[in-house]
Amino acid sequence: MSAPPPTTALTSRRATFAAFTGAFLEWYDFWIYGTAAALVFPQVFFAGASPTVAALESFATFAVAFVTRPVGAIIFGHFGDRIGRKPVLLITVFLIGGGTFLIGVLPSHAMAGGLGALLLVLLRLVQGIGIGGEYGGGSLLALENAPQGKRGLAGSFHQLGTPAALLASTGIFALVTLLPEGDLLSWGWRIPFLLSGPFLLLGFYIRRNLPETAAFTEDAGEQRTAPLLSLLREQPRMVLIGIGARMADAVTFNIINVFAVSWVTRTLGMDSRLILTGFVISSAVQLIVLPTAGRVSDRIGRRPVYLTGIGICAIGGGLLYFPVISLENALSTWAIIVLVHAIGTGLMFSIQSALFAELFGTRVRYTGLGIVYQGSALIGGGPTPMIAVALTAAAGSWWPAGAYLVLACVISALCIWWAGETSGNDLADPSGEQTVPAPRPEELEHR
Repeated sequence: MSAPPPTTALTSRRATFAAFTGAFLEWYDFWIYGTAAALVFPQVFFAGASPTVAALESFATFAVAFVTRPVGAIIFGHFGDRIGRKPVLLITVFLIGGGTFLIGVLPSHAMAGGLGALLLVLLRLVQGIGIGGEYGGGSLLALENAPQGKRGLAGSFHQLGTPAALLASTGIFALVTLLPEGDLLSWGWRIPFLLSGPFLLLGFYIRRNLPETAAFTEDAGEQRTAPLLSLLREQPRMVLIGIGARMADAVTFNIINVFAVSWVTRTLGMDSRLILTGFVISSAVQLIVLPTAGRVSDRIGRRPVYLTGIGICAIGGGLLYFPVISLENALSTWAIIVLVHAIGTGLMFSIQSALFAELFGTRVRYTGLGIVYQGSALIGGGPTPMIAVALTAAAGSWWPAGAYLVLACVISALCIWWAGETSGNDLADPSGEQTVPAPRPEELEHR
C-alpha cells in the first residue's frame, strides 16, 4: 500500500493527539476523584459517620457516575453514529472538565451540611454522562484515521492519556498531601480539581479544529437512524464479549488502586504516600509499555497480548498484591504495582480501543465502543471498591478481594478467546462481524 498523502498523515497525527488530550482529561478526573474518595472525601463531605460508613458513602459517590455512563454512551453514541464523531466530542469535553472544576468549589460538610454531598452526587451524574460519550468518540478520532496495520499503535497513543493523567493527578495529590491535615481538608484537596480548567480549554481548542474522521466520512451516506437498536439486533454477541473482555482491567485497577489506598491506610495504618508514589512510578513505566504493546499487537495480533495481561493480573493482582504490600517495604510495593498495573493492565489497556473498535461496523461503532466500555465500567469498575470493602470487612482479610479479581480475569480470558483475532478487520467495512486470522508480520510490512 502506498503512503498516504501528507495532509492525511498530518490529520492522523492531529487526530491522535486530540484523542490523547480527551483521554487525559477523562482519566485525570477519574484518578483525582478516586484518590480523593479514598483519602479526603469521607472527612470533607461525610463527617460525623464512622470511618467504615464514611468510606462506603464516599465510594458510593465514586460509583454513582458509573450509573450514568451507559446513558451517556447511548446518547452520544447515537448522535456520533448519525451526525459524526466531532460534534459530540466538543460537548463531552465540557461535561467532564467542567464537572471536575466545579467539584473543586463545592462547600464541605462543615460549611453547608449535606448540601455539598448532594451537589457532589449531581455533578458526578452529569460527569458520568459526558464520560460515557467520550471514550468511543475519542478512540475513533485516532483509529478511524489510522492505517490498518498501525491501528494498535495509534490506539495505544490514545490510551497514553490514561497513564499521563494518572502520573499528573497522583503526583499532584502526593504534593497536596504534604500539607498539614487541616489545610489539606479545608482547601488543599481542591487544587487538583481546579487544575482541570486549563486542560478543558486545551482539549476544546484542539478538537474544534479537527475534520471528521475518514471512516465516518466515507460511510456517512449510509448511517442508521437508530444505531443502538441496530447494534443490539445485529451484533449482540460482540457487545457481551466486549463487556466481559474488559472486566479484568476494570476490576484489577479498582482493587489495586482505589480500594487498596483505603485498605492500607485504614487497615494497615500505612502512609498513603507509599502506594501513591508506586503508581506515579508505574504510570511512568506505562508510558513505555503502552505503545510497545500496541505495536506488538499490530505484528502478532491482539489476542496473545491481551491474554498475557490477564494472566499477569490474575496471579500478580489476585494472589500476590496484598501479601506483598502488607510487608510495608517500599521497593517490593513499587515492584508489585509496576508488575500488575504498568505491565498487567497495560497490556490489556493499550489495545482495548483498537480491539473493541474492530468488533463493530462503522454504522454502530461509536455506540458499540461506548456500550462495551461503560457497561463494563458499570459492572466491574464503579461498584468494585464498595464490594471489596464489604468483603474484606466481613472476612477480616484481603483474600475475598483477591478472589473477586481472579474471577474477573477468568471471565475476560474466556471472552477474548471467543472473540477471535480482530487485527485484520477493516474499519471502513460498515457491517462488522468480520473477525479474521491475525495477519502475518511480513504482510503488515507491505501495508
